[in-house]
Amino acid sequence: MAENERLRLAIIIGSIRKGRFGHVAAEWLAARARLRHDFDVDVIDLATAWLPDVMSADPAAPRPQAVKDLAPWLGSADAFVVVTPEHNQTFPASLKNAIDWYDEEWHAKPVGFLSYGGASSGLCAVADLRQIFSQVHAVPVSETVSFHNHWDRLGPDGNLVTSDEWETSARLMFDRISWWATVLHRARTETGYQPAQVNRQERSAPWTASGSDVSAIPIRAFSD
Repeated sequence: MAENERLRLAIIIGSIRKGRFGHVAAEWLAARARLRHDFDVDVIDLATAWLPDVMSADPAAPRPQAVKDLAPWLGSADAFVVVTPEHNQTFPASLKNAIDWYDEEWHAKPVGFLSYGGASSGLCAVADLRQIFSQVHAVPVSETVSFHNHWDRLGPDGNLVTSDEWETSARLMFDRISWWATVLHRARTETGYQPAQVNRQERSAPWTASGSDVSAIPIRAFSD
């Protein structure tokens, strides 16, 4: 990419719960990313993306309109930061749903994480997300921003009372994302990226397809 060309960074708010803290954390992070010379920043809120939570097992089925609408924003991104809470020691279902709706939009792009929570600071969610994003051929970075007991750091105006530790973590994560995004952007441009084709047997399972024939499921599955 050109020396002065900026990378497009998409910050994804993973939680869609009412009263969530995710948008506060995302705006805090986005404000710091916008101060840098290497990023153009988009904030994507899954609560307003309205992605369906049921998908067809038929890979040839057309994408729903909401999925089509979000695709260009993800596809044009050079890198991502996922903002996630921790629910029952993992990340929210809304985030897994969003990951599963897309494929090549994630390929060969770095992913960073900002997590928040109680004692674990949301890091259990991040550990699971690293595995998931690796499976969709993204590149999770090691550097992470995590907010421990984040509710204690909200000021009277509802904004975060920041800390030097958070500022340093964000800077280090952005530096690493920028390095990987530059390298991978060049590689995608010059050679493209084509993952190995895997025969996904579950896509043809008759009981998972839209308009399924329930009689195709062995009766023993219900009687055992």
